[in-house]
Amino acid sequence: MPIGEGNIGTFWDHLDELRTCLFRIVGVTVFFGIAAFIFKETLFNIVLAPKSSDFITYRLMNANFFDIHLMNTGLTEQFMVHLKIALYAGLLLASPFVLYQLFKFVSPALYANERHYAVGIVGGAYVMFLLGTLVNYFLVFPFTLNFLGTYQVRGDVDNMLTLQSYIDTLVIMSLMMGVVFELPIVSWILGKMGLISSETMRRYRRHAIVVIMIVAAIITPTTDIFTLTIVSIPIWLLYEVSVFIVRK
Repeated sequence: MPIGEGNIGTFWDHLDELRTCLFRIVGVTVFFGIAAFIFKETLFNIVLAPKSSDFITYRLMNANFFDIHLMNTGLTEQFMVHLKIALYAGLLLASPFVLYQLFKFVSPALYANERHYAVGIVGGAYVMFLLGTLVNYFLVFPFTLNFLGTYQVRGDVDNMLTLQSYIDTLVIMSLMMGVVFELPIVSWILGKMGLISSETMRRYRRHAIVVIMIVAAIITPTTDIFTLTIVSIPIWLLYEVSVFIVRK
């Protein structure tokens, strides 16, 4: 057998496995996306809930009554928004299966201890991303929307928010909060690699607070102190949790 022939066969076998894995991922994602598209009422009852003062966050905070009206400005805008949100929902619902398929494809190349760490990292990152998304949906986005959607320079100047603007803000803030909530996982990895220590993190805590405020200002499109505080507190708590994780 010529040198390298066995490796070429193995390479093509892995390529076939990867193709099968990707087909499964796309198929399941499309299935959930179609299901989300069909159940339009349920989908948008969830997505548009924060625009009403009946939303659970406002009721718990005893917020004043308000109702933000959204408008459509493009012929295809509502359909495209429906399609985009259905795709996002499908990907979110299919994400456990996606992670399982990717891990199943990669795991044969890992040692037992590497598989153990990989399961913890992937599972922890997934949970933290979902937690960040939920924190944004129930806390950060509602207060941001309440402030910006009801703010007026004069009483005779009405706010006319578009559906596209609402959806884009919700999606972008959800993604950013999901990424920010990966801080404990990233800190754990850096700690295991010996690149950071809990002593260093405690020593530079004041600097970290400044960075947290900057990140909070980037995430929120408003600069009022109340909203910045609402966003900064969860990130600061994540930093303190990260210090504990690195120390352990």
